[in-house]
Amino acid sequence: MKAIAPSLVASSRGLLLPLSFTAILGALALVPSTRQNPGLFGAIAGAAAVLLAGTALLWLRFRTRGFFVERSFRAQHYLQASMQATVLAYWGWYWRPVYEAIPLIAAQLAFAYAFEALLVWSRRDTYTAGFGPLPVVFSINLFLWFKPEWFYLQFCMIALGFAAKELIRWDKDGRPGHIFNPSSFPLAVFSIALILTGTTSWTWGQDIARTQFNPPNIYVLLFLIGLPGQFLFGVTTMTMSAVLTTYLFGLAYFAFTGVYYFVDSYVPVAVFLGMHLLFTDPSTSPRTELGRIIFGMLYGLGNVLLYALLRDGGIPAFYDKLLPVPILNLSIKAIDRVAQSPWLSGLNPARLGASWPPRRRHLAYISAWTAAFIVLSAVDGLGDHHPGHKVTFWQAACLRDAPNACENLSSILDTYCADGSSWACNEVGALRWHRRVKRSDQFLDDFARACSLGSTAGCQNVTSLRNAPDSKPIQAPPDVRDYPVILRTGKGALPERSPIPLLTRACDDGWMSGCRSLAVAYLQGQEVPREPARALVAFDRACSGGIGSACSDLGLMHFNGDGVPQDKRKGLDYLKRACDMGLAPACGWYAETQRKEGLAPGRH
Repeated sequence: MKAIAPSLVASSRGLLLPLSFTAILGALALVPSTRQNPGLFGAIAGAAAVLLAGTALLWLRFRTRGFFVERSFRAQHYLQASMQATVLAYWGWYWRPVYEAIPLIAAQLAFAYAFEALLVWSRRDTYTAGFGPLPVVFSINLFLWFKPEWFYLQFCMIALGFAAKELIRWDKDGRPGHIFNPSSFPLAVFSIALILTGTTSWTWGQDIARTQFNPPNIYVLLFLIGLPGQFLFGVTTMTMSAVLTTYLFGLAYFAFTGVYYFVDSYVPVAVFLGMHLLFTDPSTSPRTELGRIIFGMLYGLGNVLLYALLRDGGIPAFYDKLLPVPILNLSIKAIDRVAQSPWLSGLNPARLGASWPPRRRHLAYISAWTAAFIVLSAVDGLGDHHPGHKVTFWQAACLRDAPNACENLSSILDTYCADGSSWACNEVGALRWHRRVKRSDQFLDDFARACSLGSTAGCQNVTSLRNAPDSKPIQAPPDVRDYPVILRTGKGALPERSPIPLLTRACDDGWMSGCRSLAVAYLQGQEVPREPARALVAFDRACSGGIGSACSDLGLMHFNGDGVPQDKRKGLDYLKRACDMGLAPACGWYAETQRKEGLAPGRH
């Protein structure tokens, strides 16, 4: 799509543009929420002062030549900005800090416009004004924010992005152009700095990656908003090859290990977002169709490799999607040369529709990507539901020592502990006491946190382990208080008005203690009509899942004929089963009943 015809604003009046945006930036420093925070106020006021000084220096040095503004509105910019703004708005509806950051995003935009204009005028007479800064700022804010006390670094990131765009250039097909994507380059550079200095805690990076899963149907939204850009700029093959490469690797990994590589998805939402709105800039990607496919595959494999390296190094894994892009930007010429080599000519998809106009080929690729997305969604390769979200899956995997399973379980439990689950705190403490995970010396802190949240087991563990460090910690199943947290899969807490929906969901998700509690509720008529038949089913599932008390309850139901035909021998069998599981009261009931009734256990 052609840019709108440019026009020129002449003379030093052009300096009114950066001065106007500097004034807006200064005004945003006076917003109450900003003024009340010294870190934010200092960062924004300082950025405005730097821009004001830069404008004065520029005028003093070049005042005899004039400053020109050329207006040009490119579809690539306003379409990308619209897509990114849509994601920010939808994500913010389910994670309110995004909306609270709107004044800060506005401040970054004002800084970006003023800084870019001053930088360009320091090198030539004419600055092209349009929507260019919007996708840069929006893209940065989709992946990394600095906390208030370090917010000045957010402006530094933006400045680095525009400096790299203006200063680091090369010839592409006989035309000069920037090498690096102006948002991904500063993200990668600052990510490396944060990793090397161990200062990830200065940012909201981990919270951003985690909460982007909060909105329902977020994969569908990202897929849909990517379509217009894919149609206009032909980047479908990049996104499709990146997603499929990552998914197929995850599928193979699961086949060999029985666990999921990315814990709770085949393609994490934040990575899926990067595959649509971070590395797909047509200006910094290969020109050939096969080159773009290779480019996408390398991005997918880069995420996979970096995830493993970061995780094994004890570094937050959310950096995986940010680090590969500049390296790939530097490689686009080499990738195109490889794609155009004779030995790969037969793999070039463009030759199949060589006579088609570009938009027709784009539609063909979009059709293939749509079919692939539908299939992946149908098999839970992408979407809101994935077995890796269930703690019970990782508990079972940890018990069989599957690769990284205990570490993944502890990471999930740490999150739930921070969210207020006393059971999760006690459980992760037990994992650490047993030396099943890293940072195993923190178990007493975990048990203390569990105790403060109301866990009896956590309190007992604190007392006993302080007195006898070698004693084995007590582990107890979660209860109704914990389920709103541990059953949540990033889509918000479950309703807490009645325990029955929580217990039903818990039982369906494999929590055997939930099945037993649900059975008790139906057997005793707690908040529901008394239904022994439903209780029997839930008791049976819990008993089969290893809950001894459920086997005992099931035995008493059969022995007394409570809601089922009376069968004393079958009841005795269930009591024996509960006894064998270590339930001491069941052993006493079994022995006494067997003596009184003169029954031997049957074969059930």
